[in-house]
Amino acid sequence: MNNFQRNVYLSNLELEEAKELFFTEVEEEIEALGTEILRVEDSLNRIAAKPVFAKISSPYFNASAMDGIAIRYKSTFEANEVNPVRLKKGSDFIYVDTGDVIKDPFDSVIMIEDVVKIDDETVEIIKAASPWQHVRPVGEDIVASEMIIPAFHKITPVDIGALLSGGILEIAVIKKPRVGIIPTGTEIINPEEEISEGKIIDSNSRMFEALVVQYGGQANRYKPVVDDYKLIKEAMIKAVEENDLVVINAGSSAGSEDYSSKIIEELGKVIAHGIAIKPGKPAILGKINNKPIIGLPGYPVSAYFVFDAFVTPLIFKYLKHEEEKRQKVEAILSSRLMSSLKHLEFVRIKIGKIGEKLIATPLNRGAGVTMSLVRADGVLKIPKTVEGIEAGEKIEVELLKDYKSIENTIVSIGSHDIIMDIIANEMNLKSKGMNLSSAHVGSLGGIMASRRGECHIAPIHLLDDKTGVYNIAYAKKYLSNKKMALIKGVKRVQGLMVREGNPKNINSIKDLTREDIIFVNRQKGAGTRVLLDYKLNELSINPEDIKGYDREMTTHMTVATAVLSGTADVGMGIESVAKTMHLDFIPIGEEDYDFLIEETFLEEKKIKEFIKVLKSEDLAKQLEEIGGYCLEAPGEIVHIN
Repeated sequence: MNNFQRNVYLSNLELEEAKELFFTEVEEEIEALGTEILRVEDSLNRIAAKPVFAKISSPYFNASAMDGIAIRYKSTFEANEVNPVRLKKGSDFIYVDTGDVIKDPFDSVIMIEDVVKIDDETVEIIKAASPWQHVRPVGEDIVASEMIIPAFHKITPVDIGALLSGGILEIAVIKKPRVGIIPTGTEIINPEEEISEGKIIDSNSRMFEALVVQYGGQANRYKPVVDDYKLIKEAMIKAVEENDLVVINAGSSAGSEDYSSKIIEELGKVIAHGIAIKPGKPAILGKINNKPIIGLPGYPVSAYFVFDAFVTPLIFKYLKHEEEKRQKVEAILSSRLMSSLKHLEFVRIKIGKIGEKLIATPLNRGAGVTMSLVRADGVLKIPKTVEGIEAGEKIEVELLKDYKSIENTIVSIGSHDIIMDIIANEMNLKSKGMNLSSAHVGSLGGIMASRRGECHIAPIHLLDDKTGVYNIAYAKKYLSNKKMALIKGVKRVQGLMVREGNPKNINSIKDLTREDIIFVNRQKGAGTRVLLDYKLNELSINPEDIKGYDREMTTHMTVATAVLSGTADVGMGIESVAKTMHLDFIPIGEEDYDFLIEETFLEEKKIKEFIKVLKSEDLAKQLEEIGGYCLEAPGEIVHIN
């Protein structure tokens, strides 16, 4: 194959149209999967292939339901408190324990608590018994020939107990679909291999492997295959022979070394190449020897959504079991979202409950941002026909997490700091199900979120250029109509982050204007950006004289990464991040990193837990180890309005 030849997307099918077309094409193969026989004890979470009927009744005999005495109920007719009836052991009664056989001539049981012992051979009762009182009759639980579970039922622990009680020792279950997973790419390495520039750890295939197992399939992951037409073809032939369906990761786009569609076309049939979804457009749907083949994009988020759209329902179809429907909730969108009119777009969403409202905050929309999936509480699907959704509009979110965890979550929107991750972890450890969710939009973005009532707390570090005091002036300016407070946090050191050894010999903000220096900035509204602009104004430096001033990052970590990777020589950030990323650091000044909050939220249990963690010795020790922080009065409340 000519290395310069590029694929052309064959289609741009709507998602539901692509599903219907694909599943229809492979329906015959799905039906042919077959069954296997297992011991009942080994059948947990498997899918019953047919209805199962009891072979025996349970209980198999009339059994005592209580500890007591077995009697003939007619011999107790005259018993009452005035006229007690005495019974003789052996002829009139026998002692029984729960589960003992009850047989002729006895037909009733009296609880031992209602029996008065006269001597070793005689008891007295003061209440008449009724027929079959406290006796479990034959078949009370299960009657022989009764259906215990229906076909295509997912077997639970209690089902196993019922099956065994009904005399069932073996059960026919649907075979697990074998899913072959082929990672491709010359740059791909296994996690245990040494990482080097240009190499990418194969995490996607391990994610697919886990998803297959979670949904009831049998995962068969192959070693990564380099971008070679012949080798990928051989791997695909082998996978088709050994599995019921095959997932091939990467190589689905239109690049010169994206071979998947050509190989599927050569060996079988390409049903669709290109789905009108974002992320995930380059998906390939095909079949070889009537077995389904799904080509997934290389970017993790794209790959996940294509897997979720096609592989997940396919596994459930093989198992003849209904895919579990995810809960959907109505929430208010916290920021404007623009969308393409060309695709159905999947937007990862963070959700928090503020008062009685659910607030939805969009996460990073990049196709390669795996952490957006980790942090996401749900997914918003923006239809192809919608160009955008305005902030404040109601949206429907499909949940990826349990709703209870959302109710117990503190929503934090504002400035980024490592401390937020540490506090979140401490709350998970110590606060019994309470969580902290952070969205990083900068200090001013946090203030605006507070103003709209979309967060519990807003981490901020905004310097007032008139007074030199942090945070209070901005809160008063933008939130004068609300009773607000600051939960005091930490003092931290801001400065310039440069590569180890400071190869460009950068010593101060004045150096940012040098011709040989490329800077990377924080986004407008970030406290770090406000501080930088304050310093530039002090030094009468024109931002236009700084190369890279307009290049914006949303967190300290991403600024540090840009410096570390060499796409920038210097960026402004905090000392703790510089140390974490092994960068040199030139201090500029100390600032207050505090938490803006409505006073009414201070009484909520989860906020009290947050303050407790903020004041804790464990947090202080961790920040001391990181460095770059000073704790003066963490957790102290400063009332603003």
